Amino acid sequence: MTDTVSRFGVVEPEELPDDLRVRIGEIAEKSGFVPNIFRALGHRPDELRAFLDYHDALMNRAEGLSKAERELVVVATSGANHCTYCVVAHGAILRIRAKDGELADRVSSNPWQAELDDRQRAIVDLALTLAQDSAKFGEQQLAAARAAGLTDDEIWDVGAITALFAMSNRLAHLTALRPNAEFYTMGR
Repeated sequence: MTDTVSRFGVVEPEELPDDLRVRIGEIAEKSGFVPNIFRALGHRPDELRAFLDYHDALMNRAEGLSKAERELVVVATSGANHCTYCVVAHGAILRIRAKDGELADRVSSNPWQAELDDRQRAIVDLALTLAQDSAKFGEQQLAAARAAGLTDDEIWDVGAITALFAMSNRLAHLTALRPNAEFYTMGR
């Protein structure tokens, strides 16, 4: 196995502009390590800032989906897009937030057969439709989500998170981004 984190190299936190160094430092302090995505995107500080801002706006909202449900969207989207980095990293976060050591693995490997409650099923199905063939998204998917109890605000959350992580998945593929070893054991 290669030790390369990204095919485009990385920038270490101490090399980042001050605002990003502080922001990434706070993340590293919380998790105990610097996630490789930030090191890989660090050579384009404006893009890293924009990514972090949109990520935080979607993933840290107090209203709508729970934090675990937001991670469920990320794992379903990333599994559908075969993004190893995001499945591993956000699978770890989902394990912790859902207090379920198996949910992320079930959803990322076969989301169609994963045992989920009605609400989780609606969330995963929306994410899969948008991740795999967004042109198929329409009234049928909205009706099913609403029937499972999702509000329009929560449906928007699923769509926006899916869109952000579809982009993130593609950046991870572009860079051949390698997950941090720490993610594999978190929440197990």
